[in-house]
Amino acid sequence: MRIATFNVNGVKGRLPRLLEWLEETRPDVVCLQEIKTGDPTAPAKALEEAGYRGVWHPQRAHHGVAVLSRGEMPREVGRTLPGDPTDLASRWLECEVEGLRVVSVYLPNGNPVPSPNFDYKQRWMERLLAHGESLLASRRPVVLAGDFNVVPTNFDIYNAGSWRFDAVLQPETREKWERFLAQGWVDATRHLHPKDRIYTFWVNEPAFHRNAGFRMDFLMLSPELVPRLQRTGVDAEHRGREKPSDHAPAWIELTR
Repeated sequence: MRIATFNVNGVKGRLPRLLEWLEETRPDVVCLQEIKTGDPTAPAKALEEAGYRGVWHPQRAHHGVAVLSRGEMPREVGRTLPGDPTDLASRWLECEVEGLRVVSVYLPNGNPVPSPNFDYKQRWMERLLAHGESLLASRRPVVLAGDFNVVPTNFDIYNAGSWRFDAVLQPETREKWERFLAQGWVDATRHLHPKDRIYTFWVNEPAFHRNAGFRMDFLMLSPELVPRLQRTGVDAEHRGREKPSDHAPAWIELTR
């Protein structure tokens, strides 16, 4: 079973690229981020014609997440990260699908540093830590898939010095990520490829062509799923196509 995550950076504008990628790779479950539309009706219809049904958590112009499947229809469990009922941004969508708890995640960027945006990012990550513990305590198989807006180590970016003031590299951000891993979450890509330079985001086309990228898109597994993990990858060549997202899809394959 292939599960993928893709920050599409606007689903309506990237719909040709999204449909192209789905046709070529045929993932079973897909988590989308930054769909950036308040009305998913049009893309949902096109995706259904391509064989994918799903749950959408839209937000006009900003954010927005979805969980799609070409098998059974995902069943929504929750669409807010617990811990702050006043936070209505569309950054979290938790579903049951194919016997798994699958969550599409779009963590706040947090720039500039310092700012209220950065403070919000830190609070959001604390909520992620609290809910992450609850999910692990349930002993169910869980995949958290999405754009986490974290560069965990300098090995995950082409040049850390050039971006040292960015929120995704700040010590506070990385410290919370380490606490997240310490809970027991497994970074699928690093589990299978501990020594490979792998990127999922390139800020512009010239950066892509010289492979000056970041790794910010992850599929995080609960420990129960690690024995089922077979392969991981990034469909990086899709970043080089006409009018692409600035992210490339990342994926895992699990035994059923």
